[in-house]
Amino acid sequence: MTERLNKFPQGAPPSDLLFKIFKILFDESEASLLTLLPLRPFTAERASRAWKMKLPEARAILHTLASRGILLDMEDGGKQKYVLPPPMAGFFEFSMMRVRSDIDQKLLSELYFQYINAEEDFIKQLFVNGETQIGRMLVREPVLTSQDALHVLDYERSSHIIKTASHIGIADCYCRHKMSHLGKACKAPMNICMTFNDVASSLIKHKIVRPVEAAECLELLDRAYENKLVQFGENVREKVNFICNCCKCCCEAMIAAQRFGIMKPVHTTNFLARTDEEKCIGCGKCSNTCPVNAIELLDFGSPDIAGINAKSGPLKQEEKKKSRPRSKVIEDLCLGCGLCAAVCPKRALRMERRPQRVITPINSVHKTVMMAIERGKLQNLIFDNQALYSHRAMAAILGAILTLPPIKQALASRQMKSVYLDTLIDKCRNIIPFC
Repeated sequence: MTERLNKFPQGAPPSDLLFKIFKILFDESEASLLTLLPLRPFTAERASRAWKMKLPEARAILHTLASRGILLDMEDGGKQKYVLPPPMAGFFEFSMMRVRSDIDQKLLSELYFQYINAEEDFIKQLFVNGETQIGRMLVREPVLTSQDALHVLDYERSSHIIKTASHIGIADCYCRHKMSHLGKACKAPMNICMTFNDVASSLIKHKIVRPVEAAECLELLDRAYENKLVQFGENVREKVNFICNCCKCCCEAMIAAQRFGIMKPVHTTNFLARTDEEKCIGCGKCSNTCPVNAIELLDFGSPDIAGINAKSGPLKQEEKKKSRPRSKVIEDLCLGCGLCAAVCPKRALRMERRPQRVITPINSVHKTVMMAIERGKLQNLIFDNQALYSHRAMAAILGAILTLPPIKQALASRQMKSVYLDTLIDKCRNIIPFC
């Protein structure tokens, strides 16, 4: 099963902890069946052939696995299809997005904590390898000026993702639910995790999440703002599948950004926080609230409590003003979420556009292909059994490759060692100069 999962761009390093997690989530017979499934979406007919069993029996097993969030099932072109999601974002989270009695969620939480939070192999593999990551920050829309708001594209707005989703599901936050079993959860709202579109449709069907309309979801977004939570969404422009409302103490994406921030484990927004030193009073609210510890207080002049400088005597009012602590944004770590600007009592922090726009993959296929190229796993997608059966799947993969910059196309070509792929790339360059 581990070998099967590690064909994904974001895999799961083998360990005794991982095998203990698997034993809770599925039994040995189910694990052996899961190893035979393709990476790409597949039909029940495809599964029955791979499992060498009759179609009704295969359908029953697929339904059981989907009801537990191990598989996702969805409609595609009028046909029912299934897909085995990666551990994260995927069936690890789905196992904790509701209260269940069929598994020991306390034990599972303890194992998740040791595997993901205490040990670092999994979280490094998930968030640090490669340039393209699974998630990105979404800017806090209310803190933007009217001028800045004009430059925010639709896919960069949580509100737009919510308003345009075909399905919306709300569930318990996997991270805080896990931490609650360990007695480490904060007081942030629990039932506020958002799923969208095809993933939400499958999870709603099996009552893993509850369906809501856009209006209620927007109210929950406001509640997340009120509780100083930041929005971490899927790193795609089209059909975003999730938005997590993250705290700095429980949520794994924020913990990864705190530990490995310089390695860019989370894609930033197209904004960067800036301090207005004239307005800053050095209260420290921004640095205490920043989800990734990207703000520090610098003490200029360091006068004592009475405002007396031992060498020069009493400080004048202007000197006191200059010598007070001020917040300083560590630009290499700032995610551009806007939370600091929201909590500043003097509006001394503002959001400025980054000099270079952050690139976001078009859709899940584009993101997966980019991640696979960067992690040396493209061959797993191209030569996956289902991709060979489906011209649509192959076309989607090759289409994503052909939209990549030349450097990443070259990486893909080297990994595949394919004359056919080289020819496609050359033709694309002749037709589209920037391909």
